[in-house]
Amino acid sequence: MSDRVLIFDTTLRDGEQSPGCSMNLQEKLTLARQLAKLGVDIIEAGFPIASEGDLESVKAISRAVREPVICALARTRAADIEHAQEALAEAARPRIHTFIATSDIHLEHKLRMSREQVLAEVDRAVRQARRYVDDVEFSAEDATRSDWDFLVEVFSAAVAAGASTLNVPDTVGYTTPSEYHALISYLRQHVEGAAEACFSLHCHNDLGLAVANSLAAIRAGARQVECTVNGIGERAGNTAMEEVVMVLKTRRDAFEGVDTGIVTSEIYPTSRMLSSIIGVPVQPNKAVVGDNAFAHEAGIHQDGVLKHSMTYEIMTPQSIGRPSNELVLGKHSGRHAFRERLLELGFDVQDDAFEAAFKRFKALADKKKSIYNEDLEAIVCDTVRQADDRFVLGDLSIVSGTFAAPHATLELAVDGEPHRATAQGTGPVDAVFRAIAELTQTKSELLRYQVNAITAGMDAQGEVSVTLSEDARRVIGHGAHTDIIVASAKAYVHALNKLEWHKRRHDVAEPKGI
Repeated sequence: MSDRVLIFDTTLRDGEQSPGCSMNLQEKLTLARQLAKLGVDIIEAGFPIASEGDLESVKAISRAVREPVICALARTRAADIEHAQEALAEAARPRIHTFIATSDIHLEHKLRMSREQVLAEVDRAVRQARRYVDDVEFSAEDATRSDWDFLVEVFSAAVAAGASTLNVPDTVGYTTPSEYHALISYLRQHVEGAAEACFSLHCHNDLGLAVANSLAAIRAGARQVECTVNGIGERAGNTAMEEVVMVLKTRRDAFEGVDTGIVTSEIYPTSRMLSSIIGVPVQPNKAVVGDNAFAHEAGIHQDGVLKHSMTYEIMTPQSIGRPSNELVLGKHSGRHAFRERLLELGFDVQDDAFEAAFKRFKALADKKKSIYNEDLEAIVCDTVRQADDRFVLGDLSIVSGTFAAPHATLELAVDGEPHRATAQGTGPVDAVFRAIAELTQTKSELLRYQVNAITAGMDAQGEVSVTLSEDARRVIGHGAHTDIIVASAKAYVHALNKLEWHKRRHDVAEPKGI
């Protein structure tokens, strides 16, 4: 049995299904390139049949990212697999990942199929996928609530048809570590052709056990972990990539030398990049990548760490690529230094996008004495996301205070055409939002408004997150600026652009994943 665990990253597919965490094409490409730099083995780039947006995203990632395996998800339906093959046509190392549910509750209430029909569908679908690519993965959706002997039949059929990876998903986060260990062990012992297949796991975190279950499956012989950066995903999320990787790295003694090919010094930059792109901050006490992961407030802890870091730190911040919040650039810095720093942060920005980001950096440096890594991340993510925007914010002016009713005048380009509006509100942010709503004619509902400082200091950029809802679709917009009102306007416009992007994608209403 191999001592290498493959990291199958599904941030761009299952992770993006987390409410509000959708990404446009340029944002997906930026993250995919960073995932390759991180050293993931497989990138699940999307679900091509779901929408034109997903199809184009998988195509673009297949062209741009060459080292990892690029995977496309497909149900066992013939059309799904054909779309996956089309999306992967230019991939250097393509994989089709096909799935069907196997639990009795899914067979009866969702699929309305018999076990015999499911077995026939598995055989047909895997053979179809195998005609297109050499690398086929099969997943039994809701495996942990399925009959074990039926799973043996299903996976045996998949191997016979040509699948080389067998995924055993805990789709609803139902199982426990001991149960999952026993299930993986049972399947490895009883599936025909198991010795030639790689067993994979895909755990959801509904009961907070995704990482524990994943580690239990690894102990049982699974050698592929399907996970996401920061653990994002549907409902309570997926297995957190950074946690599994650092457990295996830190406790090799407990896992008999099992390890991954992840470049751990890229973990923190990748976490930061994702958070900046989707506008969802990492919880402070999040393991490995949270702000408090290496913070020590108690006097006893501080004393111990000062004497020897290993007294209270089982890994170092440097091991995951976590830098100190140091000054990196200033207003006298040139293009070369700016580009090199962006590359260190994982951003490979070229041509017009680079020039736009550099211009914004210079403008910020004129207003703000100290430019930190977090400032640069905000600049680049804001620049990248504008590539597909329908609405582009221009200038704005605010009158507010105790002597005058708050009102805002702003310019907004809609499909390239400039427009202007003035509106009053209960406060300056409300006035800005009303003016934007008038120009965009949005019917969305504001669910949440949150403000944070990106860095320390009186001159720090304000970071605003705005959550909107429309037609059962929830999105999160993100904006940053030294003026908190401008940051609020940018966040609101970003969220509206996300809603517009979803409308253009024409998402199907069917379930999206395992």
